[in-house]
Amino acid sequence: MNRKIYFCGSIRAGCQDRELYLRMIEKLQSYGQVLTEHVFYNIKDPSMDGMIPNPVTGKVKSDKEIHDGDVTWLDESSVVVAEVTQPSLGVGYEIGRAVAMNKKILCLFRSADTDKRLSAMIQGAHNNSTFIVKHYKEEEVPAILKEFFDQL
Repeated sequence: MNRKIYFCGSIRAGCQDRELYLRMIEKLQSYGQVLTEHVFYNIKDPSMDGMIPNPVTGKVKSDKEIHDGDVTWLDESSVVVAEVTQPSLGVGYEIGRAVAMNKKILCLFRSADTDKRLSAMIQGAHNNSTFIVKHYKEEEVPAILKEFFDQL
């Protein structure tokens, strides 16, 4: 399987969801190569506060390096899966870029676990075809992913 998946979730504002993201990445790996998986493995340490070390040098990447690398992976991907429960300007930006690149997008929102409302710009983009928004509980993720990837 040559499918490349771009997974995104809030890093700097969503570190409390770090373990959830890692579980989602493990499930996504059965559907293809998760281009961004190492980003979430590198932030396992809460003391890093969203900083991402360069895997070669060990130095923290600059914001420019993070942006440029992520946009390259986004361009290489065939689909985007975004966990959007934690509000994030970065995730919103990535989704907007993915729309402009004509990527198929799945947004996952844990409405039962939060008193927040999903942005109208995300919920309103749902079209049952290229932009899918699912309100979910974690135990529903395997079935949601199967349905999404079976329809590609």
